[in-house]
Amino acid sequence: MAVDMSRVKVLIVDDNGYMLTILRTILHGFGIKQILESKDPADAFDMVRSDSVDIIITDYQMEILDGLDFVRLVRTADDSPNPLIPIIMLSAYSEKSRVESARDAGVTEFCCKPITAKEMFAKIAAVINEPRPFIRNKTYFGPDRRRLATEDSNYKGAERRKGFKKVTAPDDDDGMDVSPEGGDATSAA
Repeated sequence: MAVDMSRVKVLIVDDNGYMLTILRTILHGFGIKQILESKDPADAFDMVRSDSVDIIITDYQMEILDGLDFVRLVRTADDSPNPLIPIIMLSAYSEKSRVESARDAGVTEFCCKPITAKEMFAKIAAVINEPRPFIRNKTYFGPDRRRLATEDSNYKGAERRKGFKKVTAPDDDDGMDVSPEGGDATSAA
């Protein structure tokens, strides 16, 4: 069954014009027609504030404001219109520390360069078809970092995570649904 992505609007943020061209070509191949591009993360944040974007694809390493700072800005800035927007980060560096830094900044998916159309399609399909719940606590806001259900996912003991708020997509006028303080985020994605 073919997937219709013609109504998806994607913002690509990368300071490399060649990567912008590659990504635009791949996205067009998926039927995505609404593509915004920026070489500057600060300008990209202005685009996020002024335009309704469905998915952001950003590079990790850029001049002045890097991809991690951009992700944190989208996730936590007071004037960010949609902190729940899916963000796919691209990087030529796949060290565990970089992947963890991206995850901890609030990235939804991480994709190593060189990218392939197959991998990009899988990441886009994942953020559309399998959205992860969002978590807010004192030090983190972003998608639930726990992806797999484990044997002890129903653990109720003293070491159980407390103080997390599960944030879901807006479904009413206030913009966010948040579970009561101290609620947990047990749903694994």
